[in-house]
Amino acid sequence: MNTIGHIFKLTTFGESHGTAIGGVIDGCPSQLKLDFDFIDKELSRRKTAQTATASQRKEPDKIEWLSGLLDGVTLGTPIAFMVRNEDANSSDYEALKDVYRPSHADFTYEQKYGLRDWRGGGRASARTTLPIVVAGAIAKQILKDKGITIAAEVIFMGDAEQAKKEGDTVGGIVECRIKGVPAGLGEPMFGKFSAELAHAMFSLPAVKGFEVGDGFASAKTKGSEANDTFINKDGIITTLTNHSGGIQGGITNGNDIVFRVAFKPIPSIAKPQQTVNRAGETCQIAIDGRHDVCALPRALVLVEALAAMVTVDMGMRQDMRH
Repeated sequence: MNTIGHIFKLTTFGESHGTAIGGVIDGCPSQLKLDFDFIDKELSRRKTAQTATASQRKEPDKIEWLSGLLDGVTLGTPIAFMVRNEDANSSDYEALKDVYRPSHADFTYEQKYGLRDWRGGGRASARTTLPIVVAGAIAKQILKDKGITIAAEVIFMGDAEQAKKEGDTVGGIVECRIKGVPAGLGEPMFGKFSAELAHAMFSLPAVKGFEVGDGFASAKTKGSEANDTFINKDGIITTLTNHSGGIQGGITNGNDIVFRVAFKPIPSIAKPQQTVNRAGETCQIAIDGRHDVCALPRALVLVEALAAMVTVDMGMRQDMRH
C-alpha cells in the first residue's frame, strides 16, 4: 500500500539513501497551471538543516517533472516526478545494520520482508514523505480556487534545545484547521471524512494519536455540554459551537474542520540504549548521525498536505454522486 486516495491519488517510491524519492499523482484535473514557486516553498518547509535541532542532512530537493505537464499546465494524465538524493551518508548507519534500534521499524520491516534497508531507515525514513508535500501543494492549488484554506500550527512541543543538550528527543501536538469546506462531504460508513483524515495522518512517521473537534476531552463531558446546537444565522443554518470539529456522522457540516495529531519523540537518540542484534544478543547502542530532535517543525507542511489531498479527494468523490 504505497498509494493514498481514491480519485486524487498519490503513489510514492524511494528509500532514504536510494537514488531518488518520487511519486505519481493520478486524478489531477487537466488545465491547472501549476505554481512551481509555491511548490518549492512548500518543500522548503520540510527541508532539513534549517535549525540547530533539525537533521543536518543538506538536500537541494530539486524536483524533476517527468510526465503529465505541458508548459506547466496539467494534462489530466499521471504526473510523475522525482527528487534525487544527493547528501546521503550511509556510513553513519554501518554499525547499526545488524542491530534493532528501539522504537524504529528495523525489526518489523525485517519480519515482514525478510530483510531491510538499513541505510537511513530505508522506506521507513521521514525522507520518504517528500512526495506528500508535492502532491499536497498541488491539492492546495485546487482548493484555493474553491476558497478552501488549510493551516496547521504547533500547540505543544517539548523543550527541543534542552533535549538536544541531553542527547535526547521530544514530541508534541499539531492542530490543523480546514476553512471553507462545504457541508456534505464524506461517506456514511467506512469513508467518513474523519476516518480518511485519520488514515492519512497515521501514514506519517512518528504519529501516535489523532482526534477531531474536542476529541478525547469529550469523553469527560456530558451530552448537554458536547452537543453543537443548531442556529439560523442570517438565513444560514449553522451551529452555535464546534465541539464536533466540523464533522458529524462522518460528514462535513460546513464548520471549520479542526483536528489534532500527536507525534512521539524521534526514536534516534544519542543516549546509550539497550537492545538486541539479529542474533538475539543483548547489546548497547548510542545513535550518532544526523537526526531531528523533534518532528513537529518540519511536520506542519505534511499535515497540511495530507489534509489538502483528503479534502480534494473527498470533494471529487462527492462530485461523482451528482
